[in-house]
Amino acid sequence: MCRLFGMTSAPQRTRATFWLLDAPDSLSVQGHRDPDGTGLGYFEEDGEPQVRKEPVAAYADRRFAEEARTVRSATFVAHIRFASTGGLDVRNTHPFAQDGRLFAHNGVVEGLDLLDEHLGDARSLVKGETDSERVFALVTKEIRANGGDVAAGLGRAVRWIAGHLPLYALNLVLATPGGLWALRYPDTHELYVLERAPGGRHGDRHLDHTGTGGRIRVHSGDLSRAPALVVASERMDDNPGWRLMEPGELLHNGPDLGLVRTALLTDPPAHPLTLADLRPDAAASQRAGVR
Repeated sequence: MCRLFGMTSAPQRTRATFWLLDAPDSLSVQGHRDPDGTGLGYFEEDGEPQVRKEPVAAYADRRFAEEARTVRSATFVAHIRFASTGGLDVRNTHPFAQDGRLFAHNGVVEGLDLLDEHLGDARSLVKGETDSERVFALVTKEIRANGGDVAAGLGRAVRWIAGHLPLYALNLVLATPGGLWALRYPDTHELYVLERAPGGRHGDRHLDHTGTGGRIRVHSGDLSRAPALVVASERMDDNPGWRLMEPGELLHNGPDLGLVRTALLTDPPAHPLTLADLRPDAAASQRAGVR
């Protein structure tokens, strides 16, 4: 299963060090479950998005996944890919960048011919083969149609997908230089949120989060002094403040990193998929790493 991670300390820029796999030996023992891509997205001081990603697999260059990358940003998106649609190629690796925004997705959306038709001219935004990048293109199209309103555009896009396309899961994270949005839909996969005060629950600690599988780890000394909002596919430490998002819930960081919560999708997908409905490779991607 893909792993999502999003973090914002906006408006403060903080330095964070990411390990997209925790150690070399974690790769050596994963065998056929090695990840199909690792990626990190963040923003320069002028708001320009930057993406560092590679289609990492067992036979590929491991240095990217083992390397600690120290970057400064107000908002970050990280992703570990288990491929369901599209080959092992950098253009199919998350996160994706469009119109100055970053996006990563966990799940499977089918009916891509219908989605391509609905995208129209926005199909040109899609450089790879994945369902995820097509979903992002629809989100971008709707944001443009709503005058740059991210929440409105995101809402229109995912409602259309939920109402028209066969869907297994649509967990996603979308980031701007100062904003972070996250959606969990439906209840197929988990997605957690943590509102972290400066110094964490002890009041004087740096941030040091590690996923249960050792696939994503993030460290930030700056967050001993700054608050943060963190979204992740799994609880990443023993902080009791982690909360499982509700199915259909959309989150966005409001003023002073307070949460704005919206019950965006209250009905189940019109065309729900089960693991048994998926192609074997897609089904395997959704099982991989599930505890």
